[in-house]
Amino acid sequence: MTALVLLHMYMYGLNLYFWRRTRINYAFIFEFAPGSELDYRKVLLVTTGLTVAYGAGIVGHLTASLNQSPFTDFIPLGLLLILLLMLFFPFEYIYQSSRYFFLRCLFRLVTAPYFRVPVLRNIEYAICYYGGGWFLIGDGDMCTNNKEFILVFYLISILPYWWRLMQCLRRYYDEGQNVHLANAFKYLSAMIAVVTKIFYRRDGNTPWLIAYVAASTFATIYQAYWDIVMDWGLLNRRSHNRWLRDQLILEDKNYVYFISMGVNVLFRLPWVLSITHFQFGGLDPHLTDFIFAAIEVVRRGHWNFYRLENEHLNNVGNYRATKTVPLPFEHKEKI
Repeated sequence: MTALVLLHMYMYGLNLYFWRRTRINYAFIFEFAPGSELDYRKVLLVTTGLTVAYGAGIVGHLTASLNQSPFTDFIPLGLLLILLLMLFFPFEYIYQSSRYFFLRCLFRLVTAPYFRVPVLRNIEYAICYYGGGWFLIGDGDMCTNNKEFILVFYLISILPYWWRLMQCLRRYYDEGQNVHLANAFKYLSAMIAVVTKIFYRRDGNTPWLIAYVAASTFATIYQAYWDIVMDWGLLNRRSHNRWLRDQLILEDKNYVYFISMGVNVLFRLPWVLSITHFQFGGLDPHLTDFIFAAIEVVRRGHWNFYRLENEHLNNVGNYRATKTVPLPFEHKEKI
């Protein structure tokens, strides 16, 4: 879990670097308070610091395991508690405004659609492993081999799609634009694919396999189309840049967009390997799942750049550069 979070942060830091280098106004798009956002140097500084701490935890865990220490499993628990303490630290240290901004966004995400819109499975495993006391005997299989746990494991994987579905429905309620309903259907199709996978993994019969393949194929095509056409604004055959769009940040490197479209589609296909129970050589299945999850993290980071590029160009085309105009004097409203 921690490694995937760190990979997310590295991808975000790289995104910030390339957005700044290509002069994409990401602070305006994300609605950051002027002058308060973290630049790529600060993000990568925090990420590398956490990586060092994570590496030290791994070395400590391996050393304790080799020495058969009774405190072996307390090391990852302590590392998790340190991360949570840093996130909720109430004083003005470790970029308090950025931490609280993240928590507010997370709260609004979870509580959608009741508010306007502004790696959970591993957490569930940690709760089961430590909360159930299995770490005392070092038996992690008691969670992964439990049928109820496996069911909850897959149901939790639906939550991100559910939250985004609720966000889209809330935006449709607020703005009345049908595009938000179409976007909501994208997440609904992903939820249907996950549900059919749950039943296929449970029963393993042919009808559920057909349903899983059909639902996943439709969801993959729909999501890939939405990424490329709706989010990136590409595949416009009438544009000045054939099959791309009229305005491009990387105009002198058109081939990059075609490569990126192919990479996005390719990185959406690991579910095909799950049908054949594909394994990388003799690797543990958990490690294979981690590799697939890391591919999804990289795909998300890769998607972010082009999504904000398209949003930035739309803002420039519509002359949207700032949300508020500062006054040359102090103004206080009377209540």
